[in-house]
Amino acid sequence: MRPTRIVVALGGNALLKKGAPATAENQLEVINQTVEYIAEISRRDNELAIVHGNGPQVGNIVLSSEAAADIVPVMPLDVCGAMSQGYIGYHIQQALRRALIRKKRNVPVVTIVTQVIVDENDPAFEQPNKPIGLFYSQEEAEKIIQEKGYKMIEDAGRGWRRVVASPMPKRIVEFSCLKELWDTTIVITAGGGGIPVIETENGILKGIPAVVDKDLAASRLANDIEADVLMILTEVDQVALNFNQPNQQDLDYMSIEEAEKYIKENHFAPGSMLPKIEAAVMYVKENPGKKAIITSLFKSIEALEGKTGTVISA
Repeated sequence: MRPTRIVVALGGNALLKKGAPATAENQLEVINQTVEYIAEISRRDNELAIVHGNGPQVGNIVLSSEAAADIVPVMPLDVCGAMSQGYIGYHIQQALRRALIRKKRNVPVVTIVTQVIVDENDPAFEQPNKPIGLFYSQEEAEKIIQEKGYKMIEDAGRGWRRVVASPMPKRIVEFSCLKELWDTTIVITAGGGGIPVIETENGILKGIPAVVDKDLAASRLANDIEADVLMILTEVDQVALNFNQPNQQDLDYMSIEEAEKYIKENHFAPGSMLPKIEAAVMYVKENPGKKAIITSLFKSIEALEGKTGTVISA
């Protein structure tokens, strides 16, 4: 019997502490704690790959590039995404390797700078909705809209953020490399959802200004690698209906039909839980008998043991 195959999608809270300055030092401090859970999952003889978000990081890279526009050329969004993949992956692989050594688990860790093919005619390009970068007050957001022409939205009650197009991931370009490494190496891949590229008629790839949702990219990867579990780690232990309301209802389990019903009833915030539910549904629809788990990083081990989290299955 082969080991359990798990694709782990890490949310922003696994990379940076909310409210803390987005410095490299602060990020590494949080990641040092995060990888203890990932290393324990690996120690239990599971095979895994890691997909991580990059919303704050890529937003900050864009801001830094624009702020220095009178000195150096501004980098396009796809290049900024590649930069974020590199430094976040570096932090994770460095910290995770140390944690694995402490657990006497001799598994290499590597980051693949990953491209993801999207459709240039995806409707998402007409309706940008993926938040990136810092949170702003409404007054600050209105000023940015006037000065830079960005689209800004209020993000799940947390403040205003810039939004960019978020097309569906169609194919992971470097998948064959990941497949070769899978049973010997922990691979950090499709960071930030992957660098969005379009494929021209002659097979040439071209970067496009967008951000692919990391949970949807993780779902695509889990399907392609025939994973047993898609584990989406976020800030809450379980998915809830009527979140943060007096009648909040935490969910242990959702069928595909229930999840789609709750989506139609607008139970899940577009900038928060909704893409996680959509990613889970996409995965289990294509993989009957497999499951997706949504839970917090801190409950990840218990969730794999069936003690907490929300399971979505057919």
